[in-house]
Amino acid sequence: MPKLKPATQRARREHVLDAAEACFARAGFHRTTMQDICKEAAISPGALYVYFASKEDLIAGIAERDRSEFAERFAELSSTPDFMRALSDIGQHYFAEEPRQKQTMCIEIALESTRNPRVGEIYRSIDRYVEENFEKLFFKLAEEGRIAPQLDIPTLTKLFSIIGDGLFMRRAVDPNFDAETLVPAAVKLIGAMLNAQPNAADTAPLEASKKEKHQ
Repeated sequence: MPKLKPATQRARREHVLDAAEACFARAGFHRTTMQDICKEAAISPGALYVYFASKEDLIAGIAERDRSEFAERFAELSSTPDFMRALSDIGQHYFAEEPRQKQTMCIEIALESTRNPRVGEIYRSIDRYVEENFEKLFFKLAEEGRIAPQLDIPTLTKLFSIIGDGLFMRRAVDPNFDAETLVPAAVKLIGAMLNAQPNAADTAPLEASKKEKHQ
């Protein structure tokens, strides 16, 4: 039997992860069986076990995929001159555009992390990764004079995470969640907490205009 090309293997692995996400969101971690995931993915058990030996392995695969996606989005966020606009865009993605099943699945993993040591380790590692990246970014922005928060950066980062977790959970459980209103409001609140300062690039045209008027 010919060996599958790496691109084909990656595509099949992603397909299995998509099926696992759907099953975990729909039935929860404990009620979902490997057979359920096989049925959702329309593959045989043998094909599934080529990639993942257990539900915990599937959680690890989902977490690593999410970490990679976040890293790409965060790289854009940390390099942009308009931090608040980029923060709004990333909030729009995670709290409005992303399928609601993603939030439901993440809540299932969070709950399972309190009972299952391996899932707990995976969940907390992703949580730390996100917080540490934002904390480093906030320190960098403060050093550059782009934010001037009254709170210390570690405490600020924790509050930032709590707001994000709250939006995440509300969107998962509230069928009337109004992302169009709540996401911009949350970004405005975070901007006030950060005490975002005008960027030099933003104020330059205004300063130039003032000089022209006085000439």
